[in-house]
Amino acid sequence: MDIPLPSRSALKAQAKRLRAHLVAAGTPCSQAQALEAVAHQWGARDWNTLSARAADHPQMQPAPGQRVRGRYLGHRFVGHVTAARTMAHGRCALTVRFDAPIDVVRSTQFSAFRQQVNCVIDGSGRSARKTSDGQPHMVIDDAFSGG
Repeated sequence: MDIPLPSRSALKAQAKRLRAHLVAAGTPCSQAQALEAVAHQWGARDWNTLSARAADHPQMQPAPGQRVRGRYLGHRFVGHVTAARTMAHGRCALTVRFDAPIDVVRSTQFSAFRQQVNCVIDGSGRSARKTSDGQPHMVIDDAFSGG
């Protein structure tokens, strides 16, 4: 399985973490050297080549079995993709199974727990469907951002 190329900002963050690790270990390393090292790790000739290939925002390409984390109806989750289907216009239909059930009701009167949901996300990992306050139903975090 090919690993999708992360966003330019995620690649820069990767280089920053690499540089910090090397400097802490006593190996001098400039940011330019760290960027070049990251480019080589991703199979590019140099940083400029990798930067040109990377999008400003990553394009989500989830696959069955892939671990994911994010927010569903505003609740944080960790889980895995059980099914994924590519759709037109860069969208993807997913079935996500949460490690722990999520109470999707805000009422104190009752609860409705979900452990598995179906959704359609765009290339940035967000669903077009939104809650009444304008938040996407599903937001899948960028796996490369570290956050």
